[in-house]
Amino acid sequence: MMLPLFVNAAQAAPSVSVNTNTVDAIAQASPIVQGTLVILIVMSVFCWAIGFSKFQTFKKMVQSDELFMNKFWKVNSLDTLYEDVDQYKDSSLARVFKAAYLEMKKISESPLMSKTEGDKQVLTGLDNLERILNKATQNEIAKLESRLTVLATTGSTGPFIGLFGTVWGIMGSFHKIGLTGSASLAVVAPGISEALISTAIGLAAAIPAVVLYNNFIAKIRKQEIALNNFSADFLNIVKRNFFQGN
Repeated sequence: MMLPLFVNAAQAAPSVSVNTNTVDAIAQASPIVQGTLVILIVMSVFCWAIGFSKFQTFKKMVQSDELFMNKFWKVNSLDTLYEDVDQYKDSSLARVFKAAYLEMKKISESPLMSKTEGDKQVLTGLDNLERILNKATQNEIAKLESRLTVLATTGSTGPFIGLFGTVWGIMGSFHKIGLTGSASLAVVAPGISEALISTAIGLAAAIPAVVLYNNFIAKIRKQEIALNNFSADFLNIVKRNFFQGN
């Protein structure tokens, strides 16, 4: 007589199935967590777009800089180099040279800063040229650093934004436990699942952003050295050939 009772009880117990795959977890997540995930995904997309754009920029710049420097050391006249400078539109060194050349032209056309000694025109105002070189160099560095704040912001805030979604998802699980009075897997699994997904996406957005940011900063520092070296070489050349007392 007892066996049928046990059989009936087993048949009456419900079979609980918990689906915690990623798509269902995101679809069943609370609006706050879903909003957090959207923010992280948008930030990640922006970072990858900036990363691709910057890689293309640096690749073209390095190639163009190399061609320009080969031309710079081969020409016998700055005028000749200036006539061809627009061929190196992706070169930051060429843009610095162009700014310096135009400043030298202004100095040579100023009666207060130029005079003729024998058959040679001698210039003064070397400090003006140095300022232009420094300004042009800083402008080039600023262009290269543009939009890197997005990478830095994503790298530093991404894990914390994901952590916010994590905390909210766990709070939701505790809330369900309080409402149902049960701590079964069916009750807590959805909230924990969305919480862990939020953490994972936060890290997935932040880690590439940090790697890209550090890579680009290293490239910019290298380019800054190249710009400063070019400015020093250019100043040495014009001091010897154009400026008074050198």
